[in-house]
Amino acid sequence: MAMHFDLVDLRLMIRVAEANSLTRGAEAVYMSVPTASTRIKNIEDSIGIKLFYRTSQGVTLTLPGQAFVHHARLVLGQLEHLSGDLQEYAKGIKGHLRVFANTTALGEFLPPVLRAYLLAHPDVNIDLRERLSGDIVRAVSDGQTDIGIVAGTVRTENLEVIPYRRDRLVLVVPLDHAIAALPSVSFVDTLELEHIGLHESSAIHAFLRQICSGLHRTIRLRIQVGNFEAACRMIEATVGVSVLPESAARRHAETMAIQIVPLIDDWSLRAMQICVRSMESLPPFARDLVTLLIEDARMASEATAD
Repeated sequence: MAMHFDLVDLRLMIRVAEANSLTRGAEAVYMSVPTASTRIKNIEDSIGIKLFYRTSQGVTLTLPGQAFVHHARLVLGQLEHLSGDLQEYAKGIKGHLRVFANTTALGEFLPPVLRAYLLAHPDVNIDLRERLSGDIVRAVSDGQTDIGIVAGTVRTENLEVIPYRRDRLVLVVPLDHAIAALPSVSFVDTLELEHIGLHESSAIHAFLRQICSGLHRTIRLRIQVGNFEAACRMIEATVGVSVLPESAARRHAETMAIQIVPLIDDWSLRAMQICVRSMESLPPFARDLVTLLIEDARMASEATAD
């Protein structure tokens, strides 16, 4: 199959698909409608497959068209990464590393490791993003990120996976709360209480929304805050209760009047994993970070055991 298209074609296909309109898609890439139509027809003729259904209401992607646009986005995304990396190299930076992590890893475990790594690698920059575990796996698979740290049960086919840490989600309540004396509690039994949540874009907020959706219930959010410390301070002030990582809750319980109550739900205990496409294909400076993460987790495990 001979395929003849260029980057302009890829951008055009994406814009037309997003707008469901040849006219608006052409306008978005500063192209006349006849030129845009000819370009799309040439792509379809070269591969022998229709990419759009055309109706009087506009255009919609066929299944092959959906695949085309998906890969077009990946190609353009990789080119943007390439451009950014080359600009960094021009400024004297020798490496650019992308890391996607869940809320707990990003807020609790990564900061000291990344500090040590960046001190040892002054010529490497890191782009750190918070994402849901499922989105992280897809990002690693698609080449959008180099290293992912995920939690819980996620499918990681075709990826190299390394055990990292274990953490538990717990309910955190004020010291004098009625639930504070209980040995454990089910998450569903807390949904009548007013909760303190993390911000909308946090992975842990999205995870709890998924759990609530599966229960066909909603969580009563009294207030949303930006980090674990702020959540614990609100709990101490008796604003509400919150589901937080046990590691963060124990750290703040040393200085705040809060109580940790274990959740009995199976999903509350989460194994974290590092995932990469291939350790062998990572540049040496990226493998150094994975090695540092593994060593940090080992030392933490030994300290807990002692």
